[in-house]
Amino acid sequence: MTPRTIVILTARDEADRLGETLDALARAFPGAPVVVADDGSRDGTAGVARSRGARVVARKRPVGKGGAATPAAREALALGSPDTVYVLCDGDLGGSARGLTALEQAVRGGADLAVAAFAHRAGGGFGLALGFAGWAIRRLGGPRLGAPISGQRALSARALGEVLPFAPRFGMEIGMTVDAARAGLRIVEVELPLVHRATGRDWRGFVHRARQLGDFVCVYLDRRRRRPRGPITSRGAGIG
Repeated sequence: MTPRTIVILTARDEADRLGETLDALARAFPGAPVVVADDGSRDGTAGVARSRGARVVARKRPVGKGGAATPAAREALALGSPDTVYVLCDGDLGGSARGLTALEQAVRGGADLAVAAFAHRAGGGFGLALGFAGWAIRRLGGPRLGAPISGQRALSARALGEVLPFAPRFGMEIGMTVDAARAGLRIVEVELPLVHRATGRDWRGFVHRARQLGDFVCVYLDRRRRRPRGPITSRGAGIG
C-alpha cells in the first residue's frame, strides 16, 4: 500500500535529540515511512535513525542541507504516489514534532506548500539574515512569509517534484519557496508551537548566521539569473 504521508528529516550530529523527534513523528504519523538525510554526521545519528526503523540516506562528509536532502527527497518520491504528502523537518524538534500534523492537514486542505512559523522565537541574532531571506523571496516573486527560512514544511507530490533539486546548503528553503511560487503553486504559512535547537548571540551563532547569509545571497543571485519570462502565476500565500 502506498503511504499517505512520508517524512523527510534532515540531520547532522543530532543523535542526542533525534530519538525523541522520531518517536514524536511516529505518534503524529502512524506507519509513515521516515527518510533521514544524514549530512555527514560524526556521532550516532544514523544508528539512532535506523534503530527507530527509519531509512537513512547518508553522505560520507558534510555537503550542506540542500545537498543532503535532495537524494533523500528523491528516494521518498519513489516510495510515494501523486496523493502522498511529504513532510520536511529538522532532527532537533524533539517532542514538538508531533505538531507537524497541521502542515499535512494544510496540504490535504488545498495548499501545495505549507510552511511552519514558530509561535515562540528562541535565540537568533539581529535579524539580518532572516530579513534578507524574506526580501529575496518577495523580490523573486514569492510571498511574504513570517518564517522564510523555516525547515518545517509539507508539500504535495507535485510541489516536491517541482522544487527538486533543492538549492545548496542553507539556501534550500529560499530556493524551494521561489520555485514553488514560480510554478504557480499555493503557499500557506501555519503558526505552530515548535521547539528547536536555537543558535545564540555568541561567536558560533554569528558564524552560523554569516554562512546562512552567504548561502542566501548565492541562491538569490542564482534564481534571479533564472527569472522566468512573463508574469509569475503564483496563487499566493495565506496565514493559517
